[in-house]
Amino acid sequence: MPNLNKNQKKAVETTEGPVLIIAGPGSGKTFTLVERIYYLITQKNVAAENILVSTFTEKAAQELMTRVSNRLHEANISFNLNEMYLGTIHSICLRILEENREFTRLKKNFMLMDQFDQQYFIYQKLNEYMELPNTELLLGERTSRWKKAEMLLKWVNKVSDEMLEVEKLKNSSDLQVKALGYCYELYQRHLEEENALDFSTIQLEAYKLLKEQPQITKQLNEKLHYLMIDEYQDTNTIQEEIIFLLGGKRQNICVVGDDDQGLYRFRGATIRNIFEFPSKFEKGKCVQIELTTNYRSHPSIIRFYNQWMEHNNWEFEGRRFRYDKKIKPREEEHSDFNHVIKVSGSDGLGNWEEEVYEFLMSMKEKGNLTDWNQVAFLFNSVKNDKVKSLAKYLEERDIPVYSPRSNMFFEREEIRLLIGAFMFLFPQFPKVRKWNENADLVEWKMYDQCLREFATELRKPENKNLLKWCQIRAKEHLNLHTNTDYSFAGLFYQLLQFDLFNRYLEQDSYKVKDTRPVRNLALFSQLLTKFEYLHRISVFTPKTINTQITTFFNQYLRFLINGGINEYEDESEYAPSGCVSFLTIHQSKGLEFPVVIVDSLNNTPRKQYSDLDKILQENYYRKEPFEPLDRTKYYDFWRLYYTAYSRAQNLLVLSCQENKSSGQGTRNVPSKPFVELYKPLKSWRDTNYIYQLEIEKIKDVNIKKEYSFTSHINIFETCALQYKFYKEFEFSPVRQGATLFGTLVHQTIEDIHKSALRGEETNITQENVEHWFYVNYNNLVKKERVYLAPQTRQAALNQVLKYVERQNNDWSHIKQAEVDVSLVKEHYILKGTIDLIKGENNTVEIIDFKSEKKPDLIKEAEKLYHYKQQLEVYAHLVEEKTGQKVSKMHLYYTGEENSNPYVTFPKDTKLIDKTIQILDKIVKKIEGKDFSLKKRPKNHCRNCDLRFYCDAKL
Repeated sequence: MPNLNKNQKKAVETTEGPVLIIAGPGSGKTFTLVERIYYLITQKNVAAENILVSTFTEKAAQELMTRVSNRLHEANISFNLNEMYLGTIHSICLRILEENREFTRLKKNFMLMDQFDQQYFIYQKLNEYMELPNTELLLGERTSRWKKAEMLLKWVNKVSDEMLEVEKLKNSSDLQVKALGYCYELYQRHLEEENALDFSTIQLEAYKLLKEQPQITKQLNEKLHYLMIDEYQDTNTIQEEIIFLLGGKRQNICVVGDDDQGLYRFRGATIRNIFEFPSKFEKGKCVQIELTTNYRSHPSIIRFYNQWMEHNNWEFEGRRFRYDKKIKPREEEHSDFNHVIKVSGSDGLGNWEEEVYEFLMSMKEKGNLTDWNQVAFLFNSVKNDKVKSLAKYLEERDIPVYSPRSNMFFEREEIRLLIGAFMFLFPQFPKVRKWNENADLVEWKMYDQCLREFATELRKPENKNLLKWCQIRAKEHLNLHTNTDYSFAGLFYQLLQFDLFNRYLEQDSYKVKDTRPVRNLALFSQLLTKFEYLHRISVFTPKTINTQITTFFNQYLRFLINGGINEYEDESEYAPSGCVSFLTIHQSKGLEFPVVIVDSLNNTPRKQYSDLDKILQENYYRKEPFEPLDRTKYYDFWRLYYTAYSRAQNLLVLSCQENKSSGQGTRNVPSKPFVELYKPLKSWRDTNYIYQLEIEKIKDVNIKKEYSFTSHINIFETCALQYKFYKEFEFSPVRQGATLFGTLVHQTIEDIHKSALRGEETNITQENVEHWFYVNYNNLVKKERVYLAPQTRQAALNQVLKYVERQNNDWSHIKQAEVDVSLVKEHYILKGTIDLIKGENNTVEIIDFKSEKKPDLIKEAEKLYHYKQQLEVYAHLVEEKTGQKVSKMHLYYTGEENSNPYVTFPKDTKLIDKTIQILDKIVKKIEGKDFSLKKRPKNHCRNCDLRFYCDAKL
C-alpha cells in the first residue's frame, strides 16, 4: 500500500459498518478514497457492481474513475469499473430510474431539464399558475413574468428537496404556503404531461421508487454492499434519505466531508447531515476518523485559516456548530516567511487594478511564476462590474483571463456579430417587436448596437458576398410566400460559409484561451436548437415567421441575456495554460492553486432566508431547525472564506481597494470581519522574499474519456471534421429525421425482446407491436420535437412488423436485450450496447440491428469490414463481462424486404487484438486533435449542417 498516514490507513481499512471521515483541506481525501476502493477490490474481493461512490460533481466522478482505473492498471488487475455506481447522487438516481423505469411515472425518452429549461418551462405555462388563488402573494405582483418563473422554480425545488407534504401545504392557513402547495401540485402535473424531469425531481422520483417498490430496494440492497458519499456536508434532506435506503441493513456507509466547507445552503444542503450522521446508528457503532494533515499549503497559510475559524464564535445556547479540529502541516522543512500577504489599492487613490497588475508582472519577471495559470482570483461573484473591469484591465495589458462564468458571453465580438446578422436577416423585427408602445427594453438597444456593428463589417469590401447573400435572404424573410427548409439554426450554419464567421473556426491551438470564439459559436448553435426544440419550430412559414422572431428576440434571447450565459469550461483543464483564473469561491471548491488572490473583502454576512423560508422550516420541514436561523448568515460567511483561503498552496494574497468610510453611503473596506487578520499583513511591496518562493506547477487533471462506436468512432472514421465540430467543440446539429427513424425501430424491437425475456411471448401480437411503436414514437416526438412524415413512419413500422413475421412466433433464441458493455483501457474507456441470442453448444451470438436495406456485399465491403471490427470488440467485451463464449456475430438489416436480412461473421479471436490496436490509433488521433481530412466523404455531406462551411473552405 502506498504512503498512507496513520489516519488515512484507518480510513482505507475500516470498511464494515458506518464510517464518518472528517477530511480537512489538502488532507489527501481523493487519494484516500482511491485507496479505499482499491482495498475493497483487491483485499475484500468486492465486485464492481457491489460498490456505490457518490461525488459532488461529474468531473470529480470522472477523475476518481480515472485514478482508480490507473491504480488497477498499474497492478495489472482486470476489473470492469463501469459496473460501479459512480457519479453524482443525481446521476446515480437517474441510473436507478432508467433501470426500473416501468415502476415509475416516466415513459421512454423522457426529457431531462437543466435550470434554464425548467425556468422557461414554468414561464411558458405561467398563466396557469397565476390563475391559482393567492399565487401573487408567493411570486409578487409587480415583478416581471420571467422573475416570477425564477421565484416559482426556487420554491418548487425546495418542496422536492425537503420532501414537504403537498396536502399539508394545500391545507395551510397561511395563504402563501397554501399557494405553494397548489402551484407544486400543478407543476408535478405539467411534468407528467410532458414526460419530463428536473434535477430535483430526479431525486424525488428515485425516493418514491425506493419507498413504494420494496422489491427494487431489496434488489439494490443485495447488490450494493459498500457506499461512499463524498462532500457529505453538502447533501440535502432527500439525498440523506436515499443514501440510507440504499445502505439497507448492512449499513456499510462511509461518508466523507468537512463541515467547515459547507457552502450550498442556498441549494438546500444542510450541514446537519454530517453532524448527525453518527447518531443515526447505535451508540459507538459509527467509526469517526479525522484527516487533518494538510499536504497542500505552507504552514503560515494553514495557520492563517485556522485563526480565521478559531476567532469566530461557533457556540450558541450551549451547542457547538463546528467539529473541533486543528489542521496541521505535513512534517518537513518549510521556509520561515509568512506566505500570506496583501495586494491592495491605497485609500483614496483608487489604484487597485494597477496594484494587482504590477504585482502579477513582478512575480512573472522577478519571481518563479512560469505560467499565468498558477494564479487564481477568487471572488464572491465574477459578474459584477468591478471584477469585469479588472479582467478588462488585465487583458488590455496582455494578461489573459479565464472567467467562464462572468456573463461576458453576449459581449464577445463573435456573438454580437451573430445577433447583428440575425437582426439584419429579419428586417421586420423593429416593427413587430413593439407589443407595447411604451416599452423600451435595454435588450433592444443592445440588438440595435449589434446590428450597427454587423453593418460596419458588411460595408468592408472583403464581405461583399456576405452582404449580397444577406440582402437576398432579408428580402425573402420580409415577404415570405412559401415555407423555407430551415429555421434559426439552419440560418446559423449557412452564415458559417462566410469569412466574417468562419475565421473563428480556424485555429491552430486547442488551448481554452485560443478556442473561446469557436466554442462560443458552438454554444450559440446549442441555444438556437434548444429554442426550436422548446417551441416546436422546424421551418419558417409565411403565417408564423413574425411570431417566431418576436418570441426569439423578445422572450428567449432577452431572458438569456438577463440570466447570463456561462462560457465554455474545460472539464479536463480547470486552470487553462496562459490565463489567470477568475473564479467564484463556490466554483473553486475542491481545487488548488499555487497563488490564490482572495478579493470581495467588502463582503459582510447577509441573511439568506425569507419569511416564507422561516415558516416552512419551523412548521413544515420533516425535522426541527438544526442551526439557529439568525446565526446561519455568520456560519456560512466564515465557511465561505475558509474555503477560499485553503485553496492556496504557496502564496495566499488578500486583495481589495482599501476604503475608510467617510460616512456618505460608502462602507469600510475591508469590512469588519476581515480587519483583525488583514491589518497585520505586509504589502507585497515590502516582501522581497516572495520572489524566492517555489511556485508549484498546476497539477494535470488526467481524465479518461469515454468513447462509443456509434457516437464517436464511427463519426470520426466517417468524417474527422464532423467529429471536430460536433464532438470536440459540441456544435448542435439541426435535428435529423433519419436518426429518429432508426431509434424508433430499435426501441420497438427492444420492447419485443423484453416481452419475450419476461416469458410473455403471447403479448407479441401485431396490435401490441403497433401500440409499442406509437407509444415510442409519441414520446420521441415529445422529446426530440421532430416528426416523421406519415409514409416514413409507416415504413419504420413495416420494418418492425417484418422482423416479427420472420421470427415465426419463436422467441426462444433471445438471450439478453440492450446489454451495456465496456472496456477500460489505459488511456480511454470504450462503450457499446448490443443484443445477445443463444448460439450452439452453450455459446451466445451477438446481433446488431441496422434500420436500412442490406448493403451490396462487394461494393460496400469496406463499410461491412468496419462493422465486423466493431462486432469483434463487442464479442471480446461480452466474453470479458459475462464469461460466456461468443460463436457468431450478426448484422440484421430491418429494411431488407426480400432477401436474407442477416450478414453473419464468425468470431475470430486472432483479429480482436488487431482491431483494438486500430481503435487505439483512432482514439490517439482524436485525443491528439488530428482532425485532418484526406478527402471529403461526399455521400455524407448532403445531410451535414456543416456542408456550407466545407463548400467554402475545402
